[in-house]
Amino acid sequence: MTTIDWNAMAGTFDQEPDHGLADPVVRRAWAERLRQWLPPHPSDVLDLGCGTGSLSLLAAEQGHRVTGVDLSPGMVARARAKLAGTGAEILEGTADRPPVGERRFDVVLARHVVWLLPDPEAVLRHWASLLRPGGRLVLVEGVWGGDGLPAERLTEALAPLAERIHHEPLSQDPALWGRAVDDERYALVACTAAPRRHTEVIDVHLVLRRGDEVLLARRANTGYGDGLWNGPSGHVEDGEDVRAAMVREAAEEIGVELAPGDLRAALVMQHRGPGGQPRTGWFFEADHEAAGEPYNREPDKCSEIAWHRLDALPGDMVAYCRAGLEAYRAGERFVVHWHEDGDPVAYDADSPDRAVVLPVSRGGR
Repeated sequence: MTTIDWNAMAGTFDQEPDHGLADPVVRRAWAERLRQWLPPHPSDVLDLGCGTGSLSLLAAEQGHRVTGVDLSPGMVARARAKLAGTGAEILEGTADRPPVGERRFDVVLARHVVWLLPDPEAVLRHWASLLRPGGRLVLVEGVWGGDGLPAERLTEALAPLAERIHHEPLSQDPALWGRAVDDERYALVACTAAPRRHTEVIDVHLVLRRGDEVLLARRANTGYGDGLWNGPSGHVEDGEDVRAAMVREAAEEIGVELAPGDLRAALVMQHRGPGGQPRTGWFFEADHEAAGEPYNREPDKCSEIAWHRLDALPGDMVAYCRAGLEAYRAGERFVVHWHEDGDPVAYDADSPDRAVVLPVSRGGR
């Protein structure tokens, strides 16, 4: 790590053409580059190692909401004076761990900062965590007389953090530096992934009725809930609607032949298993008489099937299925069942009840 007394340099820092941007040509060159690197709409920009605030000022003038951070009190004082009246906030603190708390930004901007830090890879990971989904890191770096960071190293460090990385050489543009330069200078714009639409697995569950009894199957060799009772169930496959999936799963698991018209929608439940992703389950009711006599058609996944009274369900059940059947018995139609990460997969009467019943619309009555 290079040690520089930035506080001592604060008074003369802006004398460099690319620091103070006093020359209109240099200022215009940086303003144009910044316009290309930053989002086209007003955004929250975090300028780390902002120095006297020259790039912060350009970003603020382009309509962005700027927060600058610098370790040097002298630099901070000059940046605050330079950005007075713009609405920008200038904080005193380190660039590697900026004092922004839980705030998140659309852009993290840093010019000639990363090369000074002892662990650039760790710093970039932290900076990426300060971004909102779809945000970007804008890094201006280079190699000067043996000091600095080559673009290859930073690109490699950014690769696991970004969806795409744009490399822009800057050495060939003397307007940026106020003179011709022959060393390596570049910008990297690393864009993180934009928010994606939420998707869920869709389950189907059969409530096969024989009078007051329902059919349950004991899971085996599946890696989830093995040894526990669960209703005949499975996932909707591509191209299927939920009724077609239920008809298929009933035939595959318990050998009964149902038609879509034999199924009655009983319950819809959104569920999250312990440590898992959310999924939505459709529970369908069907009569034993319509289905025929069930049998265990998947002995590699199910050790036994048996009828159980709906009002006396076994204790050793998958909690999700138990909650669904209890809600069904109570006449409910829509339920959210959201496990905490430490909850057991198995039903436990002493564990918190995670089922939340959703009220049903009165339908305009």
